[in-house]
Amino acid sequence: MTESGRLLYVIVCAAGAARDVGRLVALALDEGWVVQVVATPSALDFIDVPALERQTGRPVRSRYRRPDEPKPPRADAIIVAPATYNTVNKFAQGIADTYALGLLAEAPGLGIPVVVLPFVNDALATRAPFRRSVEGLRAEGVRVLPSPSGPDPADTGDEWALALQEISGKQPRPMRDGRP
Repeated sequence: MTESGRLLYVIVCAAGAARDVGRLVALALDEGWVVQVVATPSALDFIDVPALERQTGRPVRSRYRRPDEPKPPRADAIIVAPATYNTVNKFAQGIADTYALGLLAEAPGLGIPVVVLPFVNDALATRAPFRRSVEGLRAEGVRVLPSPSGPDPADTGDEWALALQEISGKQPRPMRDGRP
């Protein structure tokens, strides 16, 4: 938690809906969250970095910090939206080849609540690797919401509110014997 409130990491992946992630940020700010946007390297081409930095008052992060840079505060909660097929599968496998995935790889072990909002097409959502990844993440306590349907799921904006509602009502899991 930061001095000014609960810290929400919004992890953004390279999907068309990423252009509208400012809607999620606005909703979270309205609920009193301090928001840190973390973009996958590919997502940087999908988002308006300067606008998000103005909106949050924080730099958009997309890379690991250098040794001489201060350690960022730990998130109280994480929303991954939009989450791509690749990110969902890599998260489930514990692959940490980007800063965003490194944060996600640690989150379940640290008891940080995570909500994943996949934005994948029907062909990818029905693939066995994706279904196994969703099941595995859910088994670890990660809340994976249903994939939005339709040609452009970001058109309604309801998914952003749903993701925030899920994270706002969720508390970190208690630690038992050092394990979540």
